[in-house]
Amino acid sequence: MVTRQVPNPAELFELMKFKKPELNGRKRRLDAALTIGDLRLIAKRRTPKAAFDYTDGAAEGELSLTRARQAFQDIEFHPGILRPAPDVDTSVEILGGPSALPFGIAPTGFTRLMQTEGESAGAGAAAAAGIPFTLSTLGTTSIEGVKAVNPHGRNWFQLYVMRDREISYELTRRAAAAGFDTLQFTVDTPVAGARLRDKRNGFSIPPQLTLGTIIDAMPRPWWWYDFLTTPKLEFASLSTTGGTVGELLDAAMDPTISYADLAVIRDIWPGKIVIKGVQTVEDALKLRDEGVDGIVLSNHGGRQLDRAPIPFHLLPSVRSAVGDDFTVMIDTGIMNGADIVASVALGADFTLIGRAYLYGLMAGGRAGVDRTIDILRGEIVRTMRLLGVSTLAELEPGHVTQLQRLVPVARPTAQVPAR
Repeated sequence: MVTRQVPNPAELFELMKFKKPELNGRKRRLDAALTIGDLRLIAKRRTPKAAFDYTDGAAEGELSLTRARQAFQDIEFHPGILRPAPDVDTSVEILGGPSALPFGIAPTGFTRLMQTEGESAGAGAAAAAGIPFTLSTLGTTSIEGVKAVNPHGRNWFQLYVMRDREISYELTRRAAAAGFDTLQFTVDTPVAGARLRDKRNGFSIPPQLTLGTIIDAMPRPWWWYDFLTTPKLEFASLSTTGGTVGELLDAAMDPTISYADLAVIRDIWPGKIVIKGVQTVEDALKLRDEGVDGIVLSNHGGRQLDRAPIPFHLLPSVRSAVGDDFTVMIDTGIMNGADIVASVALGADFTLIGRAYLYGLMAGGRAGVDRTIDILRGEIVRTMRLLGVSTLAELEPGHVTQLQRLVPVARPTAQVPAR
């Protein structure tokens, strides 16, 4: 029999814990976001469909992006037991300098389209966190503007080799003069990928006011207020080159880019140079032998060639082929700090986040980017502690198994006619 009693008011009050209400709406929604997926949902609510889909979408059937994210889910961790890790060191040396975390912010184009603070929010958050920030050739904040926001941190520049080569050469010189320490020479955009969400949305840069965009804007007046009351959306580093936005986009893609262009840029650039967009072991080996400082395994976030290789799947083979002394970085599909830990365990020296950063930006500007970094940091530390490792250097392939889902089919062999 259970003995019952009249509730004691003093004991009842002990159970009632009232949290002080948060009156700042931005802080309230960001505090409630516990994952990058939560930030994505907030971003989707607060951003017009065309701008959100430009960020969220990928090329054609979006198979490359779906597979990349699935690859990170299809892993199994193998923790060590009775290995205390009360203090976890997440810092790393990358390309001649420090980073407080094993990830940096990837280059993204048209960033002020997503939220008006744009690259300034990303560079400021990176500076505060002690991680690198990468500015895109197609960025909406200038090279000098990023340097002003992040004067003492690590700034990297992503370069497209444009049809008018002198534009690319001048951008390279400007980034060097501004003290950017690493150049990401991008090789996976000979032509633009077919981003079907953008076509279906009638998306344009800058956004045009049509009946559809007006209807979509009605529940999001704050986005349009920001857009219409802040400086014109344009390619900040290219604003003096002339031409319309469409003409500049066409000029940024050039199918004739070659190793000869890489040689010219290497002569101009005084800092570290990494090649972004590597998708085969053979190209990784050739670039190592060419003497570049490193590579980024990437399929451009699934935004170029759909069905391209999954960078995370490619990582172990590339690391085995190029050896331990060559810098290998990875992007595409990272949505959790555990994805970053798994990448480091399987041989990545560093990782880059693109959409995860932009979801935070759309969810809450600079504070949203800070929240993205906080979420990933917490997931990295927790995963490392649960694995029983205190430093990134302790991570090794034995900590991770990549589970099979996409298994290559053997290529048919030619039949030799009988004699």
